Amino acid sequence: MASSDVKTTMDEAGLRYKSKTPGSPFKASSSFSGATMSCFLCGKHRPRSLMQTKRVLGKAQPVCAPSCKELEATLKGGG
Repeated sequence: MASSDVKTTMDEAGLRYKSKTPGSPFKASSSFSGATMSCFLCGKHRPRSLMQTKRVLGKAQPVCAPSCKELEATLKGGG
């Protein structure tokens, strides 16, 4: 539990969070290829260029390419 609990209240404009930074953690991109997707297997967000589509449970799902472990090792410089 946090050392100091922050109480939030609704202000007149409907905003609630005073301590939260505005915006999304995923940068907006005007191009389709710059967008991110979450991997169906590991759940991490990756650029579409690092994803591939595999059939999982009968549906095509985006997953890390070539695999989640190999991609993580490559991105950390161990690969």
